[in-house]
Amino acid sequence: MSEDTTVHAEVRTSFGKGFARRLRAAGKIPAVLYGHGTDPVHVALPGHQVSLLIRRANALLDLDIEGKSQLALVKDVQKDPVHQVIEHIDLLIVKKGEKVAVDLPVIVVGEPFSGTIATLDATTLAVEAEATHIPEHVEVSVEGLEEGAHITAADVKLPKGVTLVADPETLVVAVSVPAATVAEETEEAAAEEAPAEETAAE
Repeated sequence: MSEDTTVHAEVRTSFGKGFARRLRAAGKIPAVLYGHGTDPVHVALPGHQVSLLIRRANALLDLDIEGKSQLALVKDVQKDPVHQVIEHIDLLIVKKGEKVAVDLPVIVVGEPFSGTIATLDATTLAVEAEATHIPEHVEVSVEGLEEGAHITAADVKLPKGVTLVADPETLVVAVSVPAATVAEETEEAAAEEAPAEETAAE
């Protein structure tokens, strides 16, 4: 683990909304650490440092708890829906070499065939990866794909060491012609047919 992911976690024994508010006012984030059959450990994390680290999905933190090092995977971040302030973080204990189930963000790259659009149906993909080698995301190329093309989870090329957990038939990306374009083409066709019908009537 690199130095910038080493986080000094303070064990806390006080709980409740009032205490959590005071913690956040002091620039700290309440968190709970659990997993591997251990009792949950409640800690306080340095707010600014952790806020930067968890911008990456499935962030892995190297916690320093009273001088002991512990790897932890960020499993859940609870934010205030209005102010977007981090209210609480759930951390899962992991060990080097261990595989964990995570949801990886899906990124679409490339451009589909002219006049079509690629719609992302699944924003994340459930996979299993080594705790210390979790990719930031998976890429799905739509370069040159034509209308009607579908990419399922089984079609996604996963990085080495990553295995699919999601249903292989899960729709990830669909390529189609925008509804507005279809409507325009229908109107144009109708307009072309109208003069022809008038001519026939004469």
